[in-house]
Amino acid sequence: MTMMLGVIGTAAIVGLALGAIALIWLVSTYNGLVSRRMACTGGWAQIDVQLKRRYDLIPNLVETVKGYATHEKETLQQVIAARNQGLAANTPQAAAAAESALAGPLGRLMAISEAYPDLKANAGFVQLQGELASTESQISAARQGYNQAVQSYNASIAMFPTAIVAGMMAFREEPFFEIQSFEEREAPKVKF
Repeated sequence: MTMMLGVIGTAAIVGLALGAIALIWLVSTYNGLVSRRMACTGGWAQIDVQLKRRYDLIPNLVETVKGYATHEKETLQQVIAARNQGLAANTPQAAAAAESALAGPLGRLMAISEAYPDLKANAGFVQLQGELASTESQISAARQGYNQAVQSYNASIAMFPTAIVAGMMAFREEPFFEIQSFEEREAPKVKF
């Protein structure tokens, strides 16, 4: 009888130990997934900050160009329309679509300066152009950081055994921030 109680006691201790280990693993895995998801959210916030900075620069750039390039009205309108679409974007997918829509007109706007030597010499335009170039670099770095965070997060929710916890706790894949079509990856062609 004593031996039987000893076996039951040992089994209970082993069972409790295994349960505690499983609980620790579950909590640790959950916290890791939350941390990775928050890295995606933080990465997206960095992109959002840089896009907002760019959208704030665009009206000043357009106004500067307007004074020199009055017959380029269509390009200026396209840039402003694409900027407004970007401001309205509230998801990575919508922002990526807005970025695609902005790339062509913004490239044409910058190319317009080549046709107007006085505009190229305007100190305000040169400063805005430099700030926009700097912002583009920061956007690129923020996109890269976001996509790395998304890759890490998506990989972690897809791998076994973490996928079990991810499925139980409703963790879903995050979208990458990527250009939508091959044509949008090419430099804009400018014709006067």
